[in-house]
Order: sequence, then structure tokens, then C-alpha cells
Amino acid sequence: MKIAMLARNANLYSHKRLVEAAEARGHQIDVISTLRVTMNITSMKPEIYYGGEKLTGYDAVIPRIGVSITFFGLAVLRQFEMMGVYPLNESVAIGRSRDKLRSLQILARRGIGLPVTAFAHDPRKTDEVLSIVGGAPVVIKLLEGTQGIGVVLGETEKSAKSVIEAFRGANVDIMVQEFIKEAGNSDIRCFVVGGKVVASMERTGAPGDFRSNIHRGGSARPVRITPQERATAVEAAKAMGLNVCGVDILRSNHGPVVMEVNSSPGLEGIEGATGKDIATMIIEFMERDYGPGKVKTKGKG
Repeated sequence: MKIAMLARNANLYSHKRLVEAAEARGHQIDVISTLRVTMNITSMKPEIYYGGEKLTGYDAVIPRIGVSITFFGLAVLRQFEMMGVYPLNESVAIGRSRDKLRSLQILARRGIGLPVTAFAHDPRKTDEVLSIVGGAPVVIKLLEGTQGIGVVLGETEKSAKSVIEAFRGANVDIMVQEFIKEAGNSDIRCFVVGGKVVASMERTGAPGDFRSNIHRGGSARPVRITPQERATAVEAAKAMGLNVCGVDILRSNHGPVVMEVNSSPGLEGIEGATGKDIATMIIEFMERDYGPGKVKTKGKG
């Protein structure tokens, strides 16, 4: 296959590993800096230009779109889809997962375990929001945050109200979730490829930090997950429509609850913790899944 990978930084571990894995299996793979793409949106003849040249002949595209450029990145991915190029993850599915509120609503509709979550626009509803999630401590999240940025623990009612009011004063959208105390400062990242959990790790936050993100100084180790946790991860990926994703789960007293479904999960932490060659698993899945009729979003919005 001739593969395009949409990525702003070709030197990131995840991107280098995917290039290595694709080339090792005999594929041509080109890293395309997403923001340097120009699109010609013409009826019946969509085109993409990069570095002044028209991109042609690609069989598949691997979207590694950063959260900060989601809008433009999805537009580029849709253009590839309109050209009949097979996407590892479809634009519609990535869009679902990037909208934190919508993704939780989709998961809730499927009956997937979630932390109690409240959302309101009216700043006068702070007391009502806190009451819905059972009172402090609560986790307050920016809807646009990533890698633990914009996630704050409100340990008391007073501090939670202060944080909520500060965010609303800055005119940003937030949601408030119950704090799963029994999970400690750990969560489980289940890496799903093609409807199967191919690896899982437990992430533990740095001392004094309730966030478990490795980017925030946390650590990771391989973990054996339960059948219920495996089923939850697979169902969450299916609900989002994602072929490849990281599903972040907390172990609560009432079973596994999903915190987030990440459509561009990093490979460094999971490969380092488990010793598994996830990059090759992704390329092998693409080889199996690629074929006529696989571009489901072609021509759709």
C-alpha cells in the first residue's frame, strides 16, 4: 500500500514507529504535515496539494491529528475520504471522540459505565451541578483539554465552586464529574485495534497528583484486565466507530467506568510498559481491513 500519515511532527515516537512498521512490511508511507496541506474542493474532483504538488495514488491514510488542530485536520481527512482513500480512523468517528460531551452521551446511550457527569451553561447552576455528582470532591474538566491539561480536582465544596466560577469567568465550557476515590490516582489504558484489546497498562500519577497521565509525570506498568473491563473497552471503541483507540478506564466500586476514548493514542507508553509491537499490529490490521467499499464516509459530511 501507499500510505499517507497526517502528523505535524514526524519525529515523535509514535509516528516513527508507525513508519518503521509500515516500511518493514513493504509499504510506502509518507508523513504529511497536516497544516501545510491545501485542498481543492471541487465537485466530483476533490484534490489535495502539498508542497505545491498534487497528492495522488494513496491507498490509505493514518490520521494522527492533534487536538489543537482538530477542525482543520478533520477537513483534510474528509478530503482524503472523498478521494476514495481508506482511513484508519474515519473523520466522523474522530469528531465524535474529540467532543467530550457528545462522546459521553453516546457511551451513556449504549449503557457503558461512566462516572456521574453534570454539565450546565448557567453559572447560577453551580450548586445544582455539584449536587448531581454527589458533592465534593469532584473532577472539573475543560471540554477542550488533553493529556491532563485543564483537569482540576475540587477537594471541597468551596474550592470546587471557586474553580467552576473561575473557568466560567473565562468563558470556557467545562463538565463536572464524580471523583472515583477507590481508583486512587491510577487508571487503565486499554489499547484497542480492530475490535480487540491488544494491550493494557495501568497508569499511576506522580506523587501528589491525582491525574495519571504519563505526560504529567505518571508511570505505567502492564496490567491484567477483567473480562468486564475488556468488554467495556471494546464496546466503547465500537460506540465511537474507531478502529484504533485508547480507552481510559477507572476501577470503581460499581464496575469499570470510561473516562475517555482517545482516537490518536500514543504508542510510547503502551509499548514500553507491555513490550508489545503495537505499531505492527496497527499496520497488519490496515492490511486486513483495507479494500473496496471500506471508505464508508466517502461523500458524507
